[in-house]
Amino acid sequence: MKSIIRQRKQSLKPIETKDKSIEASEEEPLSPSSRLFHEPNFNVHVLAILGMKTRISTEQAPREHLANTLLKHPRFSSLQVVDEEKGGEMKWVRTKVDLDQHIIVPQIDEQNLKESPDKFVENYIHNLSKTTLDKSKPMWDLHLLNIKTSDAEAVAIFRIHHSLGDGTSLISLLLACTRQTADPNKVPTIHGNKKSLIDSSEHSNKGLQRYVTKIWSFMKLFWNTIVDVLMFMSTTMFLKDTNTPIKGRPGSESNPRRFVYRTVSLDDIKSVKNALNMTVTDVALGVTQAGLSIYLNRRYGEGKKDGGETEKTNNLPKNIRLRSTILMNLRPAVGIQALADMMEKDTEAKWGNWIGFVLFPLKVALRDDPLDYIREAKATIDRKKNSLEAFYTFSISELALKIFGIKTSSSISHRTITNTTMCFSCLPGPQEEICFYGHPLAYIAPGSYGQPHALMINCQSYVNKMTFVLSVDESVIPDPHQLLDDLVQSLKLIKDAVVERGPCHE
Repeated sequence: MKSIIRQRKQSLKPIETKDKSIEASEEEPLSPSSRLFHEPNFNVHVLAILGMKTRISTEQAPREHLANTLLKHPRFSSLQVVDEEKGGEMKWVRTKVDLDQHIIVPQIDEQNLKESPDKFVENYIHNLSKTTLDKSKPMWDLHLLNIKTSDAEAVAIFRIHHSLGDGTSLISLLLACTRQTADPNKVPTIHGNKKSLIDSSEHSNKGLQRYVTKIWSFMKLFWNTIVDVLMFMSTTMFLKDTNTPIKGRPGSESNPRRFVYRTVSLDDIKSVKNALNMTVTDVALGVTQAGLSIYLNRRYGEGKKDGGETEKTNNLPKNIRLRSTILMNLRPAVGIQALADMMEKDTEAKWGNWIGFVLFPLKVALRDDPLDYIREAKATIDRKKNSLEAFYTFSISELALKIFGIKTSSSISHRTITNTTMCFSCLPGPQEEICFYGHPLAYIAPGSYGQPHALMINCQSYVNKMTFVLSVDESVIPDPHQLLDDLVQSLKLIKDAVVERGPCHE
């Protein structure tokens, strides 16, 4: 393991250049946030695992399509170089891309597939997380595995360095390279949540009541923001989460990751959402709270008579502090069509890392009523929506970068994240089936490695499915499939409770 850590940290130094022939117009400095991801404790790589419904043509098709789409984006056809004459400033420098160096089609020994093709793919991704991308070329690659698994005919794995953009933007860019199966001229349709942070019912108020409501809403926003910023600063300085069995240890960011995922019915999630008048994210976070509570109860019960298997035996310590870091890109979303036009028509679209932190507390407890997990999650989300926490944490991070520099700012951000337990995201996906360069997709499973947390949970919707993706440090969470089972079982319990009580039980 020590050799793996050395390998990953030694590969972090970006390439240097003194080539005067590079035109200044082709150079652009890296943003401070992008530079942050070149620090050893933030060398994060984003993965997008794509399950295909057909075998992948590994000859010319992917290369031709990539050359006409993804390579048109400047970040995917640029080197990240250090200009020593300007104090080590890093720049994007356009270069000619050799796709043969970015598209990897491994030779697979059929003997390795006899036991389990699913396990082979899982181990392949696990081994991939032991390596870093080569900085002497644009920092992305595409792995094509023509292996039939339990839920796909083949698997493609996009690996992209986080310095190229935030996870949401990178996944959006990949989706902009796809087209609807039913209409190859159309990009995917992504459902967006356009609800206001403040209930629209207040706008129906008139006169004095309307002004009182507005003042009260502003006061709540002001107070919540102050509390959240103080909590963020306290977390940076001293406030730590409870040392639970899923909390990462120092140096966890250098450990390889095990990626496991499970696809469930999005209709089941929507039935809960509609019955309780919530959002898909509310339900996903509620399911996460329930699954983590069951899993931790079992882990804490290890060694006891029942091993923590029965929910009736509460093995959980009291007052567990367990928070998820949610990274939010504050740059306005440009949309799938705008990204597609940028690649096809050479138009402009805003891009980059404008990342703010949101510290989201998860309540770990065993509930008699499964719907309590959803209600608690919604209450916390509604409270967080009525706060400017992400904007102020972004501003604080930017200020730290300007005052203290990259090294110190990286250390501060790393301390904040390691004092929390996990990372969570829930991304809306295409509402219709899409093709990736002519290959229909069965599922989309995003994740990342190189982050300080031992656990990351990503929820990605696609047509009528939702995929739960876990990225775990196995030295901390040795049984990630069991945690997946607990999440799926929690969704079933919550859905059954809704069905049993009927749509009007609230």
